[in-house]
Order: sequence, then C-alpha cells, then structure tokens
Amino acid sequence: MVMSPDPIPGPGAPAGSVGAVSDRSAAGGLRPALTQPYPLDRLVEVLGAARPDGAVEASGVQVRGVAFDNRQVLPGDLYIGLPGNRTHGARFAAEAVDAGAVAVLTDLAGAELLTASPDVPVLLADDPRRAMATAAAEVYGRPATRLIMLAVTGTNGKTTTCDLLAAGLRATGLSCGVIGTLGYFVDGIEIPAQRTTVTTPESADVQALLAIMVERGAQAVVMEASSHALALGRVDEIVYDVGAFTNLGRDHLDFHGTLEAYFEAKAQLFTAERSRRVVINIDDPRGAELVTRSTAAGLDVATTSLAGQPVPMAGAGTDQYACLSYDPLSDPVAVRILTPTGELEFGLGLPGSYNVANALTALAMLDRIGIDLRQASAGLSEVAVPGRLERVELAGGPRAYVDFAHTPQAIRSVLAELRSVTRDGRLITVVGCGGDRDPAKRGPMGAAAAELSDLVIITDDNPRTEDPDRIRAAALAGAREQADRQDRPVRIVDGRDRSRAIRLALAEAAPQDVIAVLGKGHEHGQEINGTVLAFDDAEQLVSGWQDREVTAS
Repeated sequence: MVMSPDPIPGPGAPAGSVGAVSDRSAAGGLRPALTQPYPLDRLVEVLGAARPDGAVEASGVQVRGVAFDNRQVLPGDLYIGLPGNRTHGARFAAEAVDAGAVAVLTDLAGAELLTASPDVPVLLADDPRRAMATAAAEVYGRPATRLIMLAVTGTNGKTTTCDLLAAGLRATGLSCGVIGTLGYFVDGIEIPAQRTTVTTPESADVQALLAIMVERGAQAVVMEASSHALALGRVDEIVYDVGAFTNLGRDHLDFHGTLEAYFEAKAQLFTAERSRRVVINIDDPRGAELVTRSTAAGLDVATTSLAGQPVPMAGAGTDQYACLSYDPLSDPVAVRILTPTGELEFGLGLPGSYNVANALTALAMLDRIGIDLRQASAGLSEVAVPGRLERVELAGGPRAYVDFAHTPQAIRSVLAELRSVTRDGRLITVVGCGGDRDPAKRGPMGAAAAELSDLVIITDDNPRTEDPDRIRAAALAGAREQADRQDRPVRIVDGRDRSRAIRLALAEAAPQDVIAVLGKGHEHGQEINGTVLAFDDAEQLVSGWQDREVTAS
C-alpha cells in the first residue's frame, strides 16, 4: 500500500512535528496548509542577504510563506519586491506590510523606492528573483526533495508529454502532480489558483505547489519547464530526476532576442545543476548538441528517435529508444518501440507522429527512473489532452479539430497529420498570431498554413495591446507568398474577427472536408486591450454549426 508523505516540517521543528492546519491557501495565494514558521534570521544567513542601515532587526521574526504580489500577501509572509518591465514591486511594499507581510526582500533599486522605512525587516539581494526561489524552497521545507521530479522542455510537445507521463505514472499506482500550461493537478484533481497564461509559474508558486502536492499525497511531479522559467530562475532549487528535450522551433524571440539565446535558455536543463538524467530527441537538429553537452556534464544520457533504429550518438551509450512502427489509422494508434531491454507494443490515444515522439519521450523518462514500461504504457491508450488535436463533433458535418499550434513548426506538424486523413475533401485552416509576441514569426506561421491547406482563413488570436489588422496583415503576407510559390491552388482569406472566421470556415466546408482551428487550443478567453473575453474555439465550432443547420433548415 502506498503511504501518503508526512506533512512538511519547517526547519528546526522536532522530528515528526507538523504545523497547525490553516486556511492560508484559501485566502488568495498558493499556500500549503501545514507549515512551520521559519526564522527570518536563519533565512538571512542562507540567502547571504545584506541589511540596509537602520533596518528593523530580523531576530525573532518568523516567516510562514513567500509572496511576490502584494495582492496575494497573507499574514506571516516574506514579500519579495521584484524589478519588472513596467514598475518595481518594491513600490507596493507598504501595501504588502499592511496585508501582513513580516519582512521585505528586494534589491538596491527597490530599497530606494520604499516610500518610508517599513516597520518590518528589509533584506537586500543582488538578484531578488533568484533569492525568491531559495527563500520559498527553505520556507516550504524543500518539497522537491520528497518527490520524483520530472521536467520537459522544448518548443512543442511539453504539455502532451507531461500528460502522458502522468498517465503512465498513475497506471503503475503512483500518485502524480502536474504543473503546466493546462493548470495544476494531483491525480487529475485541479488545485485552484489565480493563474496567468504562463507555462511555468514563478518560483514562490512552484515551491508552494510542490508543498501542496506533497500534502495531497503526490509521489511524483511532472512539470513543463519553459525557456522563461529556466532563464528567470523559476525552477531554481530543483534538481530533476529526469529532464527531457522534445524539439526546438521559433518562439518567444520577443523575450530571448535570438534563436540561439532561446536554445541556451532551454539548454540549462541539461546541466548537473538542473538534472540527474536526461532524455533527448535526436530527430531534432539541436538534439546532438545537447547530447554532447550532457555527456560532458557527466549526466546519464538517453536518446529517442522515430528513425526506426537507435542512432549511434557519442556518449549516449546503448540506452536509446526508437519507434519501430506505428499505425496512424488504428484507434488507439498501435505503436511498437525498441527500448534498451527489448521491444514494447502499446496503444496510444493521441493521433499524429509527433505524439508518437512525445510518447517515446515519456516512456524513456519513466524507464530511466525504474518504472515498469509495460504497466506504464497501458495508461497511454486513453490519454486525451485538451486543445491538442482535439476532435470537435459536428453532427452530420465536417471533421473539425482545435489545436494549440502557435509556431510555424507546430502548424506544419498538425496540418501534416490532418492532411494525411483528408482524402476526398479539402483542408480548411483557421489561424491567427498573438499580439505583443515575436512579430517575425507571423509571416512564417501564415506560410506554414498555406503550405498544407486548401483554404487558409487568417484571423485574430489574442491581439492583446496590438492592432489586430496589423497582426493579420503580416500573417496574410506570409500565406500569400507561400501560395504564389506552390503548384497547387490555395485560397487565402482575411477572416478578421475569430468568431466570424470560424463561421466562415463552417460555411465553406463540405461533409468530406476537415477544419483545423489553430492557435488557442484549450484556452477559454481572448485577450483584447487588457480585457479577457470569454471565447472557446471548440464551443464556437459547435454553436456555429448549430446556427448553420438552423439557417439551412
């Protein structure tokens, strides 16, 4: 019988002691219910934090949580004043103290912004974001050390691979937590949180989530490790049992600046400071480089490939995993793979060769930590990931799918799979590009859609603060340039508003056609000028089809 872990005792707590049950997690921020106060003077020592002249003494102050948003501060918290793009969090220190913060940690620039000398201790750190990760790990009892920790990075496939990992772990009887784009879960039960659209939350929330998951009996946690998370220290103070790489494409260059900087951010996972073992997809051109780096770092390296046989890689040994065959027309998809211990056959509930690659990565990761692959693979046949090549049933209508694909690489992958099942009909694609994000990928996204579709309807995604007409114009230009280069005809249409574009696709579609609505996937809102409006691609397809049927009758 699997026993639930004991609640996390704080530093200095007697062996076996636990904190009192509290309502801290219900008051706003993510908080474990069972904690022990952490001495602030000890935290000053661990962080090597400086103290400004005349600051209130830290001796005797006890910390119970860590917060970086003054609106989420609970009594007993250490408030972290972080530098930001628009303002500095130290400007809100007074509000944080009023809400119950017992100390403030910031940098020198933040200290100068404190409107008055707070009646609480002030700590100074050169990099408060990195200090926040250490502080949260300490205050919450370093929960990562009590869990099997698995992380996936890559441009595409992180969410699906994490869901496959969780399904495999549950199939073997292990309780599993998930942290990623779709939310935070323990064995499929969501942990309520006020979330943004970030893939990996800030370090204070990551550590709190891990502590909550330990309290709820999780034995393993799978995480999406985004490039932002690795670059900004959100996953500092965690050493993963296995880290994995899926692929690299163009994304997030609005933040990283160059594709090389984007790659280097992801490559941080493949160091001894971040991972003990790594699994690397060598079908991606950057996979070989990661194998070389990981081997030089002394990591346990395994590789995956859809090539049909393990590809010899310097330093990778024989611990390689390859897909021998898969039947895309079977349901579930019949997959046969080669592992270091022999062949394995299993059913996969997700269509597409890229999902076979994701499953191969997940199983390789589980094998590296000693999980029985026959047991684990039995859990993959029923996996369905919201907004990832998700079928939307339209009674008597065309086949329709929604997918989160929002990079040129992902669009090509999804449309290639749908093209393979579009026999006598047309492939109709509805796609848009996000505002306030890398503008240079908009043309290539339009081109990727035109490359494989018969009709491309360019629409709005999340315009955010940008002019949606301008965003669409860039995608339209890329689509039209690609269409002009092709031998086969493809129509390019400006669909403008997303609801209108989806209805236009439905009006154009015949029963034998396939509709792909790309870019938002699982999302339930559309961000326009700072306001998030209710919007769901799948619901729009269904309601649009029902309205079409009523009109036709």
